[in-house]
Amino acid sequence: MSKPHVARIVLYPIKSLDGVVVERAGVLANGALEHDRTFAIRDHEGLVVNGKRTPAVHTLRSTFDVKCRTVLFDAGPKGGPPRHFDLDAGRAEVERWLGTYFALAGPAQLVENSAGGWPDDTDAPGPTVVSTATLEAVAGWFPGISLDEVRRRFRANLEIGGVEPFWEDRLYREAGQVVTFEIGLTRFHGTNPCQRCVVPSRDTLTGDVTSIFTRTFAARRERSLPSWAARSRFDHYYRLAVNTRSAEIAGESVIRLGDEVRIIN
Repeated sequence: MSKPHVARIVLYPIKSLDGVVVERAGVLANGALEHDRTFAIRDHEGLVVNGKRTPAVHTLRSTFDVKCRTVLFDAGPKGGPPRHFDLDAGRAEVERWLGTYFALAGPAQLVENSAGGWPDDTDAPGPTVVSTATLEAVAGWFPGISLDEVRRRFRANLEIGGVEPFWEDRLYREAGQVVTFEIGLTRFHGTNPCQRCVVPSRDTLTGDVTSIFTRTFAARRERSLPSWAARSRFDHYYRLAVNTRSAEIAGESVIRLGDEVRIIN
């Protein structure tokens, strides 16, 4: 088996929408990846529009150009022709379109945080980490669900290749402790196994719930938990991937495909 290395990098420029596969990603001061969850959609009351609350998220396809800051939305046959927007010059137009698509009382708010994004875990805003072998194992638990579908359901930023299933469970310890690891020249702290929400139980293209997904996943995850995992971190077993935060960033920091991943302590 080869050394642990970065095998895939995915950014999610608009929180809850489709990801972009890239070959490299800058690391911001708080440990988040540049262009990841930079934007979030909110309704007129300021509540986040996401897959947890809004199943219509699943039927909206989005294609991003992170350099040009543009997005193409495709809502399918019932949503009219695909629409291309400039996220800067066309911000108001984007917000009106999203407000209509999500049937809001008015235009959506597309809020931006280029300094650190809008992470779910504000104490660990770094990239979420999982191994490719783990995702392959999970796909094997559910006949008819492909590896790419598992990827879309769990939405991890970094996939690690050259390792066994659930290798990433080495990246956290008991509560209050962290594991320090390096990706290329950048150091991170692994903090905890990521608690999942309703989103992974849904088909990513239709929003339909996969029958008994959560129960099956939790049972198989418990049986598959490796000896190196800190079992005390599992008050339940509906957890996958590892949350992280910055340990040390000095100057420009970039993660690239093929970068070696090394556990320091």
